[in-house]
Amino acid sequence: MATVTASALRLSPPGVLKNRAVRKLLVLAAVAAVLVPLAHARWAGSAWPSALTVDVSKPLATASDWIIDNRDSHPLFLYFFGHISNAVVISVRAVYLTLLAAGWAGVTALGALVAWRVAGVRLALGTAVAFLACGALGMWVPTMQTLALMVVAVVASVAVGALLGLAAGLSDRMDRALRPVLDTMQVLPAFAYLLPVVLVFGIGVPAAVLATVIYAAPPMARLTALGLRGADKEVLEAVESLGATARQRLLTARIPLARKELLLGVNQTIMMALSMAVIASVIGAGGLGDRVYQALASVDVGAALAAGIPIVLLAVVLDRVTGAAGERLGADPEPRSGLRWLAALAAVVAVAVAGRLTGRLDWPDTWTVGIAEPVNRAVDWMTAHLYSGVPVVGGTADWAGRFTTWVLDPVRGGLQWLPWWSVLLIVAALAWLIGTWRTALTAVLAMAAIGVLGVWKPSLDTLSQVLAAVAVTLVVGFATGVAAARSDRFERLLRPVLDVFQTMPQFVYLIPVVALFGVGRAPAVAAAIVYALPAVVRITAQGLRQVDPAALESSRSLGATPWQQLRQVQLPLARPALLLAVNQGVVLVLAVVIIGGLVGGGALGYDVVFGLAQGDLATGLVAGAAIVCLGLMLDRVTQPTERRAKKGA
Repeated sequence: MATVTASALRLSPPGVLKNRAVRKLLVLAAVAAVLVPLAHARWAGSAWPSALTVDVSKPLATASDWIIDNRDSHPLFLYFFGHISNAVVISVRAVYLTLLAAGWAGVTALGALVAWRVAGVRLALGTAVAFLACGALGMWVPTMQTLALMVVAVVASVAVGALLGLAAGLSDRMDRALRPVLDTMQVLPAFAYLLPVVLVFGIGVPAAVLATVIYAAPPMARLTALGLRGADKEVLEAVESLGATARQRLLTARIPLARKELLLGVNQTIMMALSMAVIASVIGAGGLGDRVYQALASVDVGAALAAGIPIVLLAVVLDRVTGAAGERLGADPEPRSGLRWLAALAAVVAVAVAGRLTGRLDWPDTWTVGIAEPVNRAVDWMTAHLYSGVPVVGGTADWAGRFTTWVLDPVRGGLQWLPWWSVLLIVAALAWLIGTWRTALTAVLAMAAIGVLGVWKPSLDTLSQVLAAVAVTLVVGFATGVAAARSDRFERLLRPVLDVFQTMPQFVYLIPVVALFGVGRAPAVAAAIVYALPAVVRITAQGLRQVDPAALESSRSLGATPWQQLRQVQLPLARPALLLAVNQGVVLVLAVVIIGGLVGGGALGYDVVFGLAQGDLATGLVAGAAIVCLGLMLDRVTQPTERRAKKGA
């Protein structure tokens, strides 16, 4: 009888109400019971009420026309933005002409030299092969254009990010002010940065460079602040006790102690700048990205692959070289290291001069290998034999069609069928359960802003693609991450694949999916899945491997099977890492789903591309603002706040 009574007490309403999640849901249900009938009575229907929309297209069009009309005469453009634009053009042109003057032999020798001094002979050979492959594919000049834009953008991004990080690292008030800004900037898709700079600077290199700087500076700022704030307090106290001024403490202690974080910030800035520089081809950046963009627009997979391979090679080389520099930082310098650098630089100069004297600056046309035609023939063969009609399994086009019919269409139809107020209610519930009321309020306001802008249906279309891609990504990513965590051999085999996939810019993922699936929403989702998988797999595997060995040993001693250990010990203890994997998967999927507008993804991505291509900046800016709101909402719904994490602990 006592047992029954105790059980009944545990199941009684007061016991249930002790659960924080239940209390939150009850409060939300009470608020909804009051507001939903009022909203339904006033604005019935599933679509966002037209009475609650604000037509911003006319003011945006007016502002756009004013900017275009006054771009060459207004003092703000002449004496501020104009000088910035001219400085960017001059800098990029100077770097580009320098690279051309060095010739293909000089640039290749310089790249190999830096890789050799930083990481050894093996990476030096790999770097030389990468540059030679760019020339052999007939992409030497576009590669130099991309590299010139990259150099200027990275230098500016590192400078801006380091200054912001320095301010945040030395001032608590500045850190609190910058943190939400950097958080928001890092969850926004790259496409969201293009339209504002185009509005001010127009189509061309200045807009591309500045969009790249805005996109790539946040990781440098964040890691700089992290390194300065994480400096050893005992060392700082010792330096202060010697009478050092604040400036001396910064230069002699804080910055040297934060060297690894600073170099990691440079590495992340370079990778993000390369990714953005390629995407910025949509607004006139030129280079390799422009070749990919033009090829994808005409569904010329061979030409897109010929330009995509150098992008991947550049990404891998830059990642490996900067990563090796970070690992060697702080090591004892080699004897006569300076003399070796001078001798190697002299050899590079000799190679460049020899190329100039012999008239071999440009890559010889006879040394190029055309892969576009063979690749297109292979794609034509795939179209004829693999797209459809394959016995038993069906073709790739059949898979894409079935995924669209059975998954994408029902999810989109379901979201658009739901009453608008129920979508807001679901967003509020998810955000509040995982965070605080401030998190829920931010997510709801972001989602409501989408309706106010008048792009409710295309935003739900984009959201349906994101949800479908995230579901597949998490299923495959968690399964692969669990396998990698439980098998050292599988983890070693998987590591180089994940390394390469995580260094590839977003744009490149569109090429193989177009070759396999054609154009449409399913290929855009497939590219998003492949792009987000490496991060989900890596975070999941790392989280499971970091579970306390004592807990595993204890469960093993109690006779738990490997499956029971995974389900009852590892997964619960790795919950923070799994939630982080979900958050990163959502953010990365959204970034590529938006770019999928270039290959038939439609929805908000198409509106941005249309606005950029047709000069309809009002349409593009509204879609860009909706993308910002959607990214902010998804981040808040999937990212636990610090307060929630502490309470959960």
